[in-house]
Amino acid sequence: MAKILRHLSDDRLFDRVQEHTFRWFWERAVPGTGMAPDRTTSPPGAATSGGTGFGIMAIVVAAERGWVSRRAARDRIALIVRSLERAARHHGAWPHWLNAVTGKTIPFGAKDDGGDIVETAFVVQGLIAARQYFAADTAVEREFRERIDALVNAVEWSWYKAPAEDVMLWHWSPNIGFAMNFPIRGWNECLIAYVLAAGSPTYPISPDLYHRGWTAGPDFRNGTIEYGITLPLGPKLGGPIFFTHYSFLGLDPRRLADRYADYFEQNSRHVLLNYTYCVADPAACAGYGPAAWGLTASDNDTGYSGHSPTNDRCVIAPTAALSSFPYAPEAAMRAMRHFHDDLGDRIWTDWGFTDAFCEARSWYSKDHLAIDQGPIVVMMENYRSGLLWRLVMQAPEVRNGLARLGFDPLVA
Repeated sequence: MAKILRHLSDDRLFDRVQEHTFRWFWERAVPGTGMAPDRTTSPPGAATSGGTGFGIMAIVVAAERGWVSRRAARDRIALIVRSLERAARHHGAWPHWLNAVTGKTIPFGAKDDGGDIVETAFVVQGLIAARQYFAADTAVEREFRERIDALVNAVEWSWYKAPAEDVMLWHWSPNIGFAMNFPIRGWNECLIAYVLAAGSPTYPISPDLYHRGWTAGPDFRNGTIEYGITLPLGPKLGGPIFFTHYSFLGLDPRRLADRYADYFEQNSRHVLLNYTYCVADPAACAGYGPAAWGLTASDNDTGYSGHSPTNDRCVIAPTAALSSFPYAPEAAMRAMRHFHDDLGDRIWTDWGFTDAFCEARSWYSKDHLAIDQGPIVVMMENYRSGLLWRLVMQAPEVRNGLARLGFDPLVA
């Protein structure tokens, strides 16, 4: 257990949490591949594609902050690129899970044994951030960028269109095709997939898939008032708070608006709703309050679930509040200090906070998950410097995608 240093200034605590959380990706990567395991306790060799994309972005932050050298960061990401080059791909898309050593797909479910276009979008988001960051006019970095371009341009986004509808499908299997039939409809964490698909220079989708498919979901429009807060988009009471994180590791919500929403307003209200619900605590969960809030997908004492106000199991995940610094900095800081100073003996480690806890049942996770670690590092950095937002928003694929989908021309 890492030493608890109580009474740090806000700035020092911020630095400590962000760097320790990054260290999980640096020290727990699958040996010889650089890729992120799904969790600390994953079997040897098993890696997650989306979590690896988040990890790439965390490594960029580490280079910028000096936690590792710029060269070491670039070399680690180059190792990940080599691993992705030899990994199984399904019409250009990586699977959700894979063996990072052999490159073979590890089925995520009975029908999910092929390409996962949403997890692939998270990988591409990370690769684009790295390509934009390592922009030196040297032979080494030119080759680095060219190899990333080859991976990014090989994603066949248009293949993942539903055969009979204007909507993207999440999965394709080499054994059963599109039999899983899981359309990607909003509102949730998947906006980045549509932006990258629309902006692809090689396999672009028609904007119709966004306007007729993504926005046609039953939970896309909200507009109801809960706890005095009007939420433009999303399910009742907002859903898990990671909806405000995953696509917005790279997409800058402060500069995103289209005919459907202003996305900084959307995300800020979602976070406020999640916070207000936890403070009100209608489920009478022990430990909830102004310094202990944040319902999102995480482990719990019986497994894993997408926790939210409509699926409240009295489980708080530190990633929920800490990844929300751009939207609610004061509430996030209160939560971070409580997690560290008051609960640190139970949830603080050399790799930041463990995944989740439930004070109502005296349960405290011992594990760390890639998809929860990564957003902490990246969104804390976006709050303090906007680094990943700047990198991704200047990428031509992203600018083109936003323009084709009808976002405010000022961001295109």
